[in-house]
Amino acid sequence: MLKRTLFSLALLISIVAVLLFVSSLVSGKGNTSAVEAAGNNSNPDSAQAPHDEHASDDGHNHAQPPAPDEHAEEADDGHGHAADDGHGHGEEEIAVLSEEQMKANNIQVAEVHPGNFAVQLALPGEVRLNSDRVAHVVPRVPGVVQEVMKTVGDDVKAGDVMAVLQSRELASLKAEYLAAKEREALAQTTFSREKDLWQKKISAEQDYLAAKQAIAEAAINTRSAEQQLHSVGFSEDHLKAILGQGHVSYTRYEITAPFDGSVIERHITLGESLKDDAACFTIADLNSVWVNLSVYQKDIPVIRKGQSVIISATGSVADGVPATISYIGPLVGEETRTAIARVVLPNDTSQWRPGQFVTGFVSTESTETAPIVVPKTALQNYEGKLSVFAQTPKGFVPTAVTVGRTNDTQVEILKGLDPGARIAVEGTFVIKAELVKGIMEGKTCSGH
Repeated sequence: MLKRTLFSLALLISIVAVLLFVSSLVSGKGNTSAVEAAGNNSNPDSAQAPHDEHASDDGHNHAQPPAPDEHAEEADDGHGHAADDGHGHGEEEIAVLSEEQMKANNIQVAEVHPGNFAVQLALPGEVRLNSDRVAHVVPRVPGVVQEVMKTVGDDVKAGDVMAVLQSRELASLKAEYLAAKEREALAQTTFSREKDLWQKKISAEQDYLAAKQAIAEAAINTRSAEQQLHSVGFSEDHLKAILGQGHVSYTRYEITAPFDGSVIERHITLGESLKDDAACFTIADLNSVWVNLSVYQKDIPVIRKGQSVIISATGSVADGVPATISYIGPLVGEETRTAIARVVLPNDTSQWRPGQFVTGFVSTESTETAPIVVPKTALQNYEGKLSVFAQTPKGFVPTAVTVGRTNDTQVEILKGLDPGARIAVEGTFVIKAELVKGIMEGKTCSGH
């Protein structure tokens, strides 16, 4: 009877243990110790020993923290301190400037807001020779090259001798001119004599009229010879000088520069036989150049003659020079589908070279709304990123931004700033210098 009672008691304890285990699984608490205690109580002989051992542990191990706490503490050491060690213990770069420093360096702060953005077009262009100041020099008379004085790259003044030819055709023109002058002088003498005789009633009137006709024909021949020499470049002073020239110089023809400029092409060699229409030199006045800007079809309505434009060789408005559109082509290219807007630029310093690619920035009258607009002076390149310097209670903090459209004075901010933020808009270079100085000296302001 006693054995049956003990068996029933053990069975009851086992059922209770199972129910407790199922309950712990459902509640998610994982109370494994309760289940183990219930399981141990099913054996009356061994139930007391574990309980005494646990009581002994309670009496001697209270000062030791539990194992889970030790792992948690190690995790804190591994992540919290390691992260601080790797990033300067949470320190951030802040430029701290007093009111006196800000006033002395003209550092101005303003809130950023949405605003109207003046649309600025960036037009590709190319520097070209000023066609109004380019000359293709031809000899005007055929001949053989005897001397060449100028070559590519030489600067010339108007009237400088560039080459000398030996020309038989020129000798013929000079001879004809000299003969016409002699015939005219002889006709003038004959006319004076016949006129005197006719007035004295010594000779007939017919002789007088014949002498008068002869002198008129001689004058016409002389003028014709003069015009032929003018057509090959001889001035009145040159014609007067021909009368005193020797016979050898009759064949000498000098090729001269028509205006001040630079020799950009040469097609003449010593001993070469040239025709009268051969272009032997090309001279260009590089003190002014053209810039031909390509205007796309959609932009043609907003481009007009007299509009201001900034020409830049680097693609930056800050490095450009102001100019004015002087001509807009009436046609659109069949291949490029663009029109030409021309700008005439002074080039006294030889800054612009024909063939150089440039960009023309044209500010139009149209405006668009942008989420945030800041002055260009607010931007600085800091640690390889375009940044602004946001004002905080502790100082100025560099903030990287993403920019959108730009014009000559403003920049659209797409990312990195929220409306209402206060940033430095003037004197930003001073703030950047302070931050760089702090990094070099190992001084950073803590963000805590």
